Amino acid sequence: MAAPEALQRQAGEVLAGLQAHERELFALRLDRWYEDLLDGLAAVYPSEQVGPLVGRVVRLAAAAYADRAPELKRLDQARSLEPDWFQHPRMLGYAAYADRFAGDLTGVRQHIPYLEELGVTYLHLMPLLRPREGPNDGGYAVADYRSVRPDLGDVEDLRKLASALRDAGISLCLDLVLNHVAREHPWAVAARAGDERYRAYFRLFPDRGGPEGPDAYERTLPEVFPDFAPGNFTWDDDVGAWVWTTFNSWQWDVDWSNPDVLCEYADVICFLANLGVEVLRLDAIAFLWKRVGTSCQNQPEVHALVQALRAVVRMACPAVVFKAEAIVGPSDLIAYLGRGAHHGKVSDLAYHNSLMVQIWSMLASRDVRLTAVALGRFPARPSTTAWITYVRCHDDIGWAIDDGDAAAAGISGFEHRAFLSDYYAGLFPGSHARGLVFQENPVTRDRRISGSTASLAGLDEALESGDPARLDLAVGRILLAHAVVVGWGGVPVLWMGDEIALRNDEHWADEPAHADDNRWVHRPRLPWAAAARRDDPSTVAGRVWAGVRHLAQVRASLPHLHASVRSEVAEVHDPGVLPVLRRHAVGAFLALYNVTESWRPYPAHAVAALGLERPVDRLGGHVVEPGGDGNLWLPPYGAWWLTSG
Repeated sequence: MAAPEALQRQAGEVLAGLQAHERELFALRLDRWYEDLLDGLAAVYPSEQVGPLVGRVVRLAAAAYADRAPELKRLDQARSLEPDWFQHPRMLGYAAYADRFAGDLTGVRQHIPYLEELGVTYLHLMPLLRPREGPNDGGYAVADYRSVRPDLGDVEDLRKLASALRDAGISLCLDLVLNHVAREHPWAVAARAGDERYRAYFRLFPDRGGPEGPDAYERTLPEVFPDFAPGNFTWDDDVGAWVWTTFNSWQWDVDWSNPDVLCEYADVICFLANLGVEVLRLDAIAFLWKRVGTSCQNQPEVHALVQALRAVVRMACPAVVFKAEAIVGPSDLIAYLGRGAHHGKVSDLAYHNSLMVQIWSMLASRDVRLTAVALGRFPARPSTTAWITYVRCHDDIGWAIDDGDAAAAGISGFEHRAFLSDYYAGLFPGSHARGLVFQENPVTRDRRISGSTASLAGLDEALESGDPARLDLAVGRILLAHAVVVGWGGVPVLWMGDEIALRNDEHWADEPAHADDNRWVHRPRLPWAAAARRDDPSTVAGRVWAGVRHLAQVRASLPHLHASVRSEVAEVHDPGVLPVLRRHAVGAFLALYNVTESWRPYPAHAVAALGLERPVDRLGGHVVEPGGDGNLWLPPYGAWWLTSG
C-alpha cells in the first residue's frame, strides 16, 4: 500500500532542504513502511485519531532523517543491503555497566581493543541516560532521555563512543525504558504542577474505587518487587491522585493510550538513533498496555504499538533494530517477534530467557529431559528475527519452569523450582553454588537467585577446596554453559566479567544505594589487573578467556549458526546429554552437550541418521570415532559441535 500523496507532500515539505536523491529515498521508504505504520496505529487508537497521528509521526521520521549524519545514512544503506546483519554467526555480544567496566564513556572507548580481542560485535551498555537522584532501579528510573549520567560523560561523549565502536565493527545497544519515567522526569514534574496535557501522560486516579480504579486492577495484577514495592499504585500528594507505579513509587507508568506519548517516544528513538545507537533494548515492554481484569502484561496493543514504532525507524534510520525485554512465557514471547498479522514486524531481537533457565536447571539436576520437553515445545519464531542467548545477565534468575513441561518430563514444577532455589543458594546437600536468594514471595514461595556465573557454577567452592579436579569441573561448567548459548544461534551475549570467570562481589552491599538489592553481587567492577592476565593459561581467568574466545572464533566460521536456522532438540538417548540439531542448507549441525561430571555416551547410529557421516567436532578440530560399543563418548562437561567431515 503506497502512502497517500498528501502524506508524501507533508514529508517533502520537511525534507525540502535535502538533495533530490535523498528525498526520493525517503519517499520510497515511506511507501514501503506506510502500511505497517497505519495498521499498527489503527489497531490501538480511535479511527478519528489515526490520520492526524500518521501525519505527526511521518513528519517526525522525516525530520530525523534530514538530521541524520552522512556516516549513519551510509550505515542505513549498508544494512538495507544486508538486512540479516544481526543474524550472522560473527555476532557476539557483551553487556556491562559503563562505570563498572571502565569508569565512564571515555574509558569504555579506551577499552574497545579488549572487546575486539574477545570478538565482540555488539555492546550493550546498561542504563546510562540520566536517572533520578537517589534510588533509581539500577538506572531504569529515567529523568531525562536526552542526557547522560553526569558521572559517565555527556551526549557528545556518547556520540564519540558510538562512532568509535562503529569503526571497530561493534554495534552499540542502549536501554529505552518504555513503560515508565522517573517521578522527576519533566513530564511528571509538569503533571505534578497541574499541567493537564502532561497529567494525561500518566494513569492517575482520584480514588481507588470504581470499575476501573486501582482496586479493580489490583485483583489481577502481580507484584514485581513484593519485598520493597508492594502493590502497583502510589498516592502522590503533589499530583493529588493515585499514580500507576508498577515497579516503584518513583517510577510512573506512562499512558500509551494517549497518542502524544507515542509521538514523544518516537522522537526519543530517533534522537538516540542519530547519536549512533544501533540497537534499542525496549525495557519493560510487556507492561505497556493496561486492561482491567488481566495481568496488564502481553496485551495485543503492545505489539501493534511496537510495529508502528518499528515502521518509523525503518523510514528514518533503518540501521537500527529493536530488542524486546520481555521475560515472559514461551507462548507469549513469540508475539514480541511478531505473530499472526504482526509476523516479523515487531522486535527484531528478544531474550531467550527459557534457554538460560534450562541451562542452570540441567547443570543442577545433571538431567536434560525437562530441557528437551521445554525447548522442544518452544514455538517457532519468524526467520528474520533472532534470539538473544545468554548464560547470565544483570538481573536475578527467576525459575521460569512451566508446570506442564515439568509434568511431561515426569517431575513436579513446584518441587523443581524449589530444588533449583535451594541448589543455587547453596542449601541443597552437595551443591557447589554460592548464590543469594532474591525477592522471596511468601504467597507463591518463589525464590529468585542472584550470583555471578562463576560462583553459581562452583568456582568459589573449588578454589577453597584446593582440589585441581574440582577446579576443572567448575571451569568445565562455565565453558559448557557458554558453549550452549554460543552454539544456539542468534546473538550470544556475555555478561561483563564472565569471560574471565569473575566471582561474586563480596562488598556488594558497601554502597548504601545497593544495600537492599543483592543483585549487585553479580555486578562487580571489572578488575583490570585480573583481565591483564587473560592470556595466562595457568590462571582460571586465562582458561575461561581462551575457551570463550575459541567458541566465538569457531562460531564465526560456521554458516550453520546463522540465526535464520532454527535449533531443535534431537532425540535424547542419555539423560546427561543434550543434543541440539540445526538443519542448514550446507548440511546438518549437531551439538552434543554433556551436563554431568562423568563420561556419557551418544549413539553413533543416531548421529549418522541425521546425515552426519564421519562427523568432525569443530570445537576440538578432530573426527569423532565411536567406541567398540557403537557409542560416541563425551568427556565430563564436554561440548561437541559436529558437522560432516
